[in-house]
Amino acid sequence: MFFSKKKQTKEIDYNNLPKHIGIIMDGNGRWAKRRGLPRSMGHQAGSETVRTVIREANKIGIKYITIYAFSTENWKRPKEEVDYLMSLLLDYFKNAEKYLAGENGIIRVIGDRSVFNDDIKSEIERVERMTADNTGNILNIAINYGSQEEILMGVKKIAQKVKDNELNVEDIDAKLFSSMLYTKDQPDPDLIIRTSGEQRLSNFLLWQSAYSELWFTPKNWPDFNRGDLEQAIYDFQNRKRRFGGVDSE
Repeated sequence: MFFSKKKQTKEIDYNNLPKHIGIIMDGNGRWAKRRGLPRSMGHQAGSETVRTVIREANKIGIKYITIYAFSTENWKRPKEEVDYLMSLLLDYFKNAEKYLAGENGIIRVIGDRSVFNDDIKSEIERVERMTADNTGNILNIAINYGSQEEILMGVKKIAQKVKDNELNVEDIDAKLFSSMLYTKDQPDPDLIIRTSGEQRLSNFLLWQSAYSELWFTPKNWPDFNRGDLEQAIYDFQNRKRRFGGVDSE
């Protein structure tokens, strides 16, 4: 099953929750267009949904969440839109204490942050330090992130270790390669959610999502809510995950 089903009345099983959920937040621009609003208003509405969904996921008990906030391809968008997205990111990091009030969450940024201005880089570092010792859910914010680039980064790290005689080729395996990625100390996502009706991963966690369950909804991201999150989890819990094997008798 690829698209979300009609709303279920059954409750999710809190003893069988996905440990890690990845979210491709798509449809901010379409949400704004349908309302005759500028795209910036769609991104603003989408940022409010981020806060709501992260808060609700923490209440449900999801330990790891990775949101796709800005891809390496998003730089191709009009400069005005990119500048507005950067201002939203800066505002989020500057006000992380307010947005995380009572949630005790840990924020980590994945992606190449070297291209950002000093203000954004400084706030990212501050927020990561500030939340490092928290005990709530872990929120990975993927900005200037592309999975192909991440994989290449991992390959280069391993190649350098082999070149420096720190690693033998025979020792290279999937576990070692995973340790070279941004999510090295986290479980791979059990469930990946994408909004707005598109059905592709768009360069998001390609290595990590090898056995992830995919869940798509036609809803645009600003309209996504706790009910949709619970529906995705409910559907996930009612799938059979074989990991390349077969059902046991």
